[in-house]
Amino acid sequence: MLTAMEKRSDHHFSYPSNIHELDLATMVTMYRSRGEPRNAGPGDYLACAHSHQLLKEGKWWFGLYYGQRAWDSLLTNGSEGYPLTEVELQVLGLASLGREDPFHRDFIEKNSGTIPKLAYLVINDLKQFGFLDESDEGLLHLTSAGDKALFGISRRIYRRSFSDDMLTGLTRDAEDVLQGSGKGPTRQATLF
Repeated sequence: MLTAMEKRSDHHFSYPSNIHELDLATMVTMYRSRGEPRNAGPGDYLACAHSHQLLKEGKWWFGLYYGQRAWDSLLTNGSEGYPLTEVELQVLGLASLGREDPFHRDFIEKNSGTIPKLAYLVINDLKQFGFLDESDEGLLHLTSAGDKALFGISRRIYRRSFSDDMLTGLTRDAEDVLQGSGKGPTRQATLF
């Protein structure tokens, strides 16, 4: 079994721990709305989740609000403005480990450390931002931009470059694959 590395910082974005309770439509709406500026109503204020200061406008993150300075401080090097979390670290990390023999999207979704609905959204966004490429067969490849994003989020959380001991929430099959036993389906079967 892979041993998990100790985190050095919690100063990064994270998805709500009970996100699994949301129906798909609500999750998609909330996911797509993250980072949008929201204004407080007349006579009201928002509170920054990081600085705890009152704001008239804040960037929204799953019900939390961040002032621009706090939001910017949570963004990591190489993220190009994309709010990276441990889920993105997991997805990008698995894609990094599969450089020579890429993993299928299903394998990465199952081992992303979150629910499949959210993993699907994350992977699509990582592709849209140019951090991942997906082949016609569904194999995910880390791009050079994705490598920079992975470096930034791993440095933020663990204070060092990415290594496989940063991966958490892996299935037993995934652990076997990463340890080289070859057990478990990691590639899509060829039909021809």
